[in-house]
Amino acid sequence: MIDNIKKFFNEKIDTPDQKSPVDSQQSISIATCALLLEMAHADSEFSQIEKDNIISILQNSFNLDKNDASELLNLADLERRESLDLWQFTNLINQSYSREEKVKIAETLWRVIYTDGKVDQHEEYLMRKLTYLLNLEHQDMIEAKFKARDNA
Repeated sequence: MIDNIKKFFNEKIDTPDQKSPVDSQQSISIATCALLLEMAHADSEFSQIEKDNIISILQNSFNLDKNDASELLNLADLERRESLDLWQFTNLINQSYSREEKVKIAETLWRVIYTDGKVDQHEEYLMRKLTYLLNLEHQDMIEAKFKARDNA
């Protein structure tokens, strides 16, 4: 599996540090995508619309074409399903991202929630959990929620 991830990033994504085939930014993109997928699955309904929304987010966030974004989604989903918990993803993000960047991730997570037009109790619970794991304040989560809702 790691070989597939390395191969994907070596072939598809320009790395700022060519000495490291899988640098921290690439790992963060997988971690971020895994969180988006976890949120999309929180209400036990992973629709094609949610998948398309995540692919669009990946394209815009990581400057990927649709095929590469789909491949990243598949790799992140494999990582997500094989993980024991979300800490491995949030820890990586915490080590690499500023508070503002993590708030942007929270906003993106809310965008995934609002894809189907409603906020499920499981999604809201997971968002509170991720707020804690990302070392964000409750106010950060609320602001991200309102911003995502207003842009939905």
